[in-house]
Amino acid sequence: MPEHAAISTAGLTKHYREVAALTDLTLNVPAGSIYGFLGPNGAGKSTTIKLLAGLTRPTSGTAAVTGIPVSAGADYRREVGYLAQEPRFYDWMTGRETLEFVTSLYPPARRSDAAGITSTLDRVGLGDAANRKAGTYSGGMRQRLGIAQALVGHPSVLLLDEPVSSLDPIGRREVLELMEDLRGETTIFYSTHILEDVQRVSDYVAILDAGKLVRAAPTTELLNSFTKDRLRVAMTGATDETAADLARLPGVASADPAEVHGDLRAYILHVEPNATRDVQAAVTRFAAEHGFTITENQQETLGLEDVFMRLVNTKERAA
Repeated sequence: MPEHAAISTAGLTKHYREVAALTDLTLNVPAGSIYGFLGPNGAGKSTTIKLLAGLTRPTSGTAAVTGIPVSAGADYRREVGYLAQEPRFYDWMTGRETLEFVTSLYPPARRSDAAGITSTLDRVGLGDAANRKAGTYSGGMRQRLGIAQALVGHPSVLLLDEPVSSLDPIGRREVLELMEDLRGETTIFYSTHILEDVQRVSDYVAILDAGKLVRAAPTTELLNSFTKDRLRVAMTGATDETAADLARLPGVASADPAEVHGDLRAYILHVEPNATRDVQAAVTRFAAEHGFTITENQQETLGLEDVFMRLVNTKERAA
């Protein structure tokens, strides 16, 4: 297991009779990070979370948390806090009673006392609702109670399966703010299909498609890898021949028409390594010489949604 990795998997695989839910997942999650785990529906995200939570056995491969292998059973599970996609609680229990029940399941050395339970409820923003029955909680409050029950055993890693998918905007914001507040204190590994949230809070991201890992990288690095050496140029007055003219500029590998809005035409220029600034200057001179008006001449900006769609597209991935 690499140094400073909170979660490490090697060849982790889960196959059912006719379904390859997960195949050969090798992943290292840095300690203290927020790690977003993405993929289309059916990609194998929940299967991975359950394997890491020790709730199902792999067909092959290994997984470890803080160096403790999943095969260690109870010792492994003590290091993991788990929130299911749709958590269920006894509605007749209060939030405090729920945590008292959960902590009673841990060995004495890992149990939280009354002060610890109060602290955990305060941490997730449920201090004022601690003595209300869970059945009266809103969706966002139930998710925060779910995170509280996952935290109460002082785990090294929090595994959250789609923690905000069923919440309204207010509930989503509350849970995301809580996750950000926990950054550095514990490692958060969570699955989701809400890409905007991942770009907002995640230090790292991994993308799964059809049960196989497509890409894993720091979030910023992943986004930059799709924008490096790509310029977006837009100008008025351009013609059908302008794309070919731009492709002949020094330092330009190719130029692709992007979109047309009336007299405004946009292009994506694929630039040779370390030639971005020279190409920008050449584009400015080209436009001046031809009487075009530049409205955009900058490095292309892509969000995580654009990158995700490219990576789960077979042709883009091969390219």
